[in-house]
Amino acid sequence: MKFVVNPLEVSRYLQIYDDAAIRKGIKFRVGFDFHEYISITGSTPTKGRTYPTFRPEYSSIKSGEGYWIVGVDNNNEVAVVKAARLYDLSHSNLSEHLQTLKVFYAEPSKHAHPQDRCICRAPSARKITGRVVLHGDLWVRGDFRGQGVAKIVSGIARGVSFAMWSPDFTCGFAGQWSVDKRVYDVLHGEPAGSMLRLVAEGIDENEWLFWRTGDEVKELVYLDDKGALVPS
Repeated sequence: MKFVVNPLEVSRYLQIYDDAAIRKGIKFRVGFDFHEYISITGSTPTKGRTYPTFRPEYSSIKSGEGYWIVGVDNNNEVAVVKAARLYDLSHSNLSEHLQTLKVFYAEPSKHAHPQDRCICRAPSARKITGRVVLHGDLWVRGDFRGQGVAKIVSGIARGVSFAMWSPDFTCGFAGQWSVDKRVYDVLHGEPAGSMLRLVAEGIDENEWLFWRTGDEVKELVYLDDKGALVPS
């Protein structure tokens, strides 16, 4: 994308979501060391195993190309987590990156099981190219669910990704249940975005693809700054 991010505008946007989290008793921090992130998520009760996408033994996330968010409650116990990373798909597209398993493994030939596969039937995935941010590994503790926390942490992630990378696209994947319950603020979505099997991880699922263009992210960040979409 070819525009300069206004840091003051973004800071105001992030403050809106941070204040919303504080009202719910959650305090966020952002980190960049994925070894630390795996240590946190691995010791968090009821949190499922983080995908290889964000595990440094399988995915080489260079400095400046990934971050994570952890929110803790008033007892300093983990209440919500989320991670994001940047892919350079200037000579590829999201569909290809999924189907070669490079979204999950830096070296699929070395790390993937012979029966691993990812099928992407979402037509728009072939048009998602350039600087692409993947948001994932979202988990909200049971006592905070149904309160808009997923939308709050997603809002924080949207602002951080925009400020750090000015991406061409942001995207993520989630199950049909999230569509039915309107868990996320979805602008674009298509089914069969990731029909994934990772044998060693015990993963066999069919998820929707959600995405926004970089211009749509920019518009939303600046719109939120004016108070139009403040989370409850």
